[in-house]
Amino acid sequence: MSETIHTHSQEYQAPPELVKALGRVAVFMGGDSAEREVSLKSGRAVLKALQAAGVDAFGMDIQGCLLRTVEAPEFDRVFIALHGRGGEDGILQAILEQAGIPYTGSRVLASSLAMDKLRTKYVFQGCGLPTPAFRAMTSEAEAENIVASLGTPLSVKPAHEGSSIGIRKVSSVEELVDAYRVAAELDDLVLVERWIEGPEFTVSLLQDRALPAIGLSASTEHAFYDYDAKYLADDTNYRIPCGLLPDDELRLQQLALDAFRVVGCRTWGRVDIMQDANGDFWLLEVNTVPGMTDHSLVPMAASAAGISFEELVVRILKDTLSES
Repeated sequence: MSETIHTHSQEYQAPPELVKALGRVAVFMGGDSAEREVSLKSGRAVLKALQAAGVDAFGMDIQGCLLRTVEAPEFDRVFIALHGRGGEDGILQAILEQAGIPYTGSRVLASSLAMDKLRTKYVFQGCGLPTPAFRAMTSEAEAENIVASLGTPLSVKPAHEGSSIGIRKVSSVEELVDAYRVAAELDDLVLVERWIEGPEFTVSLLQDRALPAIGLSASTEHAFYDYDAKYLADDTNYRIPCGLLPDDELRLQQLALDAFRVVGCRTWGRVDIMQDANGDFWLLEVNTVPGMTDHSLVPMAASAAGISFEELVVRILKDTLSES
């Protein structure tokens, strides 16, 4: 079922001719994935910003059969604020494309590929982009061989989840087995990769431009920038400027753009990157529908570039006009 949500605010105003061209906009949020609650927060924030900018927008909490969303659409285009499977993985994008309804963000192939962390890493590897050594894990019996080949510590994650859901840091065969069991309950494909010890950075992309990089560090209560650090904690440290020398930040931004382009993404997204003790950067993943909550990184990076939240969502939406 789809529940309609309405909210409003006042801020930046989109040009009247643009508002007219955009028509009626549905903000899809919620969904049935493990990231439902984050998606609802993102969707409400996007909706509030679009309405504040003067766009004729309303919210839809998307649950159940996605095909029903296009049976008798009362909208001209869709702002996708659905995170995780069923909203970010190409399925919804394919349905909207087949129905001829313009939508925000990456198309079918890029959405599906980026959602699959394992195959994204194959693409990085094939294109000569740096990414931590990794293995797909399909059974507990592989734990010893994986530790022998990759060493420790390791990161264990479900290949198709976002928001750091199900991720564990492990330092032994026994811990790897336990972490695999947890991840395998969420996904039939589990990715194990070498843990990069060092600072984490994220680079947001908007209309083929890299926004200012953000340096991330969770409090000592978190082993890494996990779900709680992302969405719940108030003591996570976000650094803008990110703390790198200008040339290193340019190198980081270019790597993020390269990753975004080889996966085939468009309009907007976010790339997560680690830096090791030697100063080398390592690609972790590409997010095609990043969070847009009050803790989220894309709005933060946009703000550092002088782009308000309202202008950000309008610019993302504006790119759908090329499809109309």
